[in-house]
Amino acid sequence: MKKVAVIGSGTMGNGIAHVFAQNGFSVSLIDISEEALQKALGTIAKNLDRIVAKGAITEDQKQQTLTNITTFTSMQEGVQEADLVVEAATENVDLKLKIFRDLSSFAKPEAILASNTSSISITKIASVTDRPDKVIGMHFMNPVPVMKLVEIIRGYSTSDEVTTQIMEISKQLGKVPTECNDYPGFVANRILMPMINEAIYSLYEGVAGVEEIDTIMKLGMAHPMGPLQLADFIGLDVCLSILRVLHDGFGNPKYAPCPLLVNMVQAGHKGIKSGQGFYSWSHGTKELIVADRFKKN
Repeated sequence: MKKVAVIGSGTMGNGIAHVFAQNGFSVSLIDISEEALQKALGTIAKNLDRIVAKGAITEDQKQQTLTNITTFTSMQEGVQEADLVVEAATENVDLKLKIFRDLSSFAKPEAILASNTSSISITKIASVTDRPDKVIGMHFMNPVPVMKLVEIIRGYSTSDEVTTQIMEISKQLGKVPTECNDYPGFVANRILMPMINEAIYSLYEGVAGVEEIDTIMKLGMAHPMGPLQLADFIGLDVCLSILRVLHDGFGNPKYAPCPLLVNMVQAGHKGIKSGQGFYSWSHGTKELIVADRFKKN
């Protein structure tokens, strides 16, 4: 299994393409936008430059990694020779279902179909394909080239053989694959998102400010990043989407998203990607500056 197709060239997609290509796989990177694909290749090249600067790889290895990636704006053309397809499109259930319906026709019958979804049911995704036994979750962590974990999610019909193959492929990427079953939020987000939501509630209810909440969690719980900073990094719209999946899937009010989070997303304040969330990200430095709305009077 040496040919991999990655659908989506955004933050997660280009990171996934990067790690496969760096480990000798032939990668087809697919997106509907040629501009997005060129931006993704630029991001991969910059990330590889950092690795070269650290002495972890050579310049020749960097060039070989880039050579291993071919871009496509046609999904049908991009996936036709792939042994493994990894979908890394926007966390939108309707979009993912459409992609997997199309993959039933476009991908070769023996190809494994994986989703990088962080919360959407693998069983539901598999149900629209012609091969539910070959559908699995590969939830990479962001940033993909750095983070070791891959959460491997077995759908209701995922076969033992496919699970074993994906576990082994993840190890070939230098990752630590960890298996779990298909329930809302899986493990990572089932635990993480309620913590982030509770941090937002603590701000919303005036328990403490942005800096105080993040400092307490960083210094008191040894977290490398506070929950509000992490929410900005993930994307507040993504956090909201995952919380809604948890709330709908379990029917438990403890997963209901904080009204402040809902309002921020509706106002277009999505964190780093929009330049503003709980912190301001438009100043061009790594300094953490609390957004004006949340500064103390």
